[in-house]
Amino acid sequence: MAGAVAGVGVGLGLSCSTTTTTKLSQRRSSSSKTTSRCCVKMAVSLDEKKKNYTLQKSEEAFAAAKDLMPGGVNFPVCAFKSVGGQPIIMDSVKGSRMWDIDGNEYSTSIMWVLAALAETMKKGTSFGAPCLLENVLAEMVILAVPSIEMVRMVNSGTEACMGVLRLARAFTGKERIIKFEGCYHGHADPFLVKAGSGVATLGLPDSPGVPKGATYETLTAPFNDISAVENLFETNKGEIAGIILEPVVGNSGFIAPEPEFLNAIRKITKENGALLIFDEVMTGFRLSYGGAQEYFGITPDLSTLGKVIGGGLPVGAYGGRKEIMEMLAPAGPMYQAGTLSGNPFAMTAGIHTLKRLQKPGTYEYLDKITSELVRGIVDAGKKAGHAMCGEGPVYNFEDAKKSDTAKFARFYRGMLEEGVYFAPSEFEAGFTSLAHTLEDIQKTIAAAEKVLQQI
Repeated sequence: MAGAVAGVGVGLGLSCSTTTTTKLSQRRSSSSKTTSRCCVKMAVSLDEKKKNYTLQKSEEAFAAAKDLMPGGVNFPVCAFKSVGGQPIIMDSVKGSRMWDIDGNEYSTSIMWVLAALAETMKKGTSFGAPCLLENVLAEMVILAVPSIEMVRMVNSGTEACMGVLRLARAFTGKERIIKFEGCYHGHADPFLVKAGSGVATLGLPDSPGVPKGATYETLTAPFNDISAVENLFETNKGEIAGIILEPVVGNSGFIAPEPEFLNAIRKITKENGALLIFDEVMTGFRLSYGGAQEYFGITPDLSTLGKVIGGGLPVGAYGGRKEIMEMLAPAGPMYQAGTLSGNPFAMTAGIHTLKRLQKPGTYEYLDKITSELVRGIVDAGKKAGHAMCGEGPVYNFEDAKKSDTAKFARFYRGMLEEGVYFAPSEFEAGFTSLAHTLEDIQKTIAAAEKVLQQI
């Protein structure tokens, strides 16, 4: 989604139990000033004079695209394989609205940084040399995120996770890494083991083309399972460089950490001389301004960021304690580089996005609209006789996979016809933005009520 201001994602599993679980807001640190945000990426038509819904031009464009790109897309989830039907080809966005090439109107998040980018373009989009804007965004990130004392800018969340893994191994002198089933850390070889995101959406096994040697040092455990982590450390004594996880899982449904899970992981890593890495590509600046680590009061050794800090442009970052980060070249011996890293175009978008997030009332507004959205859709599903869940009981990837994917696909296609654009995957958490209005939320709920009565 363009723009970047959002709350925590929530998966709407249409086959999950309605058992009440502990609210995310009750799991946070008592020092946190933010409140829980459960939300869904959505889009809703605001055109009262509804025209016939057609995707003829999208069909023609996608047919041509399949001869040009594998599967017709550059992001596999966008191929609609898990939900069926015709992928939507977008044309433009303005404010909270976007339009596809057939002229259908939707609502989405906002690319409000365009004016600042237009000014930056006059000076150039990339220098291949340092620019002052790198200092500005780096300082903003360091001031915001508790674990980050130094930061390295890159061009994507995948690149950030690749770099932070190499850094953890370089600093500890160990090679093994623990990740959790269903957590997605980009498409680098070591992470494509029981991964989430498009891997889960498309039902793919561990990816072909990844050598056994690339994943040999990757150990996996179910999310929220402390005993499994303890067993891995016991059977791999002195060999584990660190643990990497999404502190709130957003790539295999919306999965919140159980009480004390993050505290226990922090304790285990310290006791075993391993590093704790929070992948905050999704949660950073969303769960709170300081990310999940501020929200829960747990400070990792290293963190990765993305999405929000680019304001819709390709940006990623990783950072942490100064003594660890100074292992990076040219300060230290561990090499990682990127010609476009820290380019003025991306830095400008990030700076202006974070400035907007600092304004009073930002997260309170997001709390309001996201809570209303999730409550409205879940209630609509229950009234229509569907088993729904907004926040639980989903504790790990195995639980998430129990959702009724066929029913979700019917729900998804029905919502499209009502002008509502969700992420085309039952496993992708989504986000509202400051661009969304209360009217957007109410129209989305009304559309959901109609569709849920029909499927």
